[in-house]
Amino acid sequence: MELTVRDIAELVRGEVAGDGDVIIRGVAPFDNAGPDEITFAVTPGYKKRIVETKAGAVIVPLDISESEKVLVRVENPSLALAEVSARFHAVERPVVGVSQGAHVGKNFRYGNDVSVYPGVSIGDDVTLGDRVTVRACVVIENRAVIGDDVVLHPNVSILERCEIGSRVIIHAGSVIGSDGFGFAPHEGGYSKIPQTGIVRIDDDVEIGACNTIDRATFGKTWIKRGVKTDNLVHIAHNVVVGEDTVLVAQVGISGSVKIGNRAILAGQVGVAQHVSIGDRATIGPQSGVAKSVAEDQVMSGSPVMPHRLWLKVSSLLPKLPEMRKKVGELEKRIERLEKGSED
Repeated sequence: MELTVRDIAELVRGEVAGDGDVIIRGVAPFDNAGPDEITFAVTPGYKKRIVETKAGAVIVPLDISESEKVLVRVENPSLALAEVSARFHAVERPVVGVSQGAHVGKNFRYGNDVSVYPGVSIGDDVTLGDRVTVRACVVIENRAVIGDDVVLHPNVSILERCEIGSRVIIHAGSVIGSDGFGFAPHEGGYSKIPQTGIVRIDDDVEIGACNTIDRATFGKTWIKRGVKTDNLVHIAHNVVVGEDTVLVAQVGISGSVKIGNRAILAGQVGVAQHVSIGDRATIGPQSGVAKSVAEDQVMSGSPVMPHRLWLKVSSLLPKLPEMRKKVGELEKRIERLEKGSED
């Protein structure tokens, strides 16, 4: 594929500074790009080094107006890079139909241009929409419903009655609809509480590899529109994750948690059951959330606290041994002074 810089600027709703007729044939990292490739510079370090790149053009934010290099100036360089990369590296998924090597149950209904690969197991009364791709060794159990333009990568499991919207991508090894962790304790041990609900995943969601999303005890575990999860994320029963929320690697969410829209939970965040996290809240890495967080808050630490307070607390931690020693010395001095006053 070949595009002029002017074509790229139109694609990303940007403006050209320099020769718009330069031909671009690909996208590459800043330090490795060649004369027929485009790269981008967003961080201060790269902005200072724009003249050093050998790229034919550079995507930059609007605060850079001129350079020896050909520029594509945009409001959101990261989004522009994503759009340009998608154009140059479009994913082609050949339509293979329903493979004879797949096991298909009764009353299987599917739309146009589906691809069901060998080793897939599909239960009874399953429905697939148009242009669905089901890779090798995927399991789709009875009465599951899947929308249009969905991609299920190898070894994904969609368990019984779960509902998947349109334009959803689920990466390899993820399990949708595993039983929630529900047990009733008694003198003889634990009795399993039946998990009778489902998992519902709305449109435009992307689920990373090896996620586990548990079905609800009653009702549904609900992943709303536009949610993005990284690899190794666990979402327990009856959780609701709001629209466009991001869950980074190794996040663990306990049962009946409610997360608002556009929240961000960084890597290894743990959330206790029954708490709420508000819209646009950000939880820093390795935080432990044991109580509800209001909207628009930036929180860190375990137990979680406002991020600025956590910065102060974390700066004190290395000094605690020295402070303890000084407190001990002060206690001894006070003790000696008190004895002296008694004498």
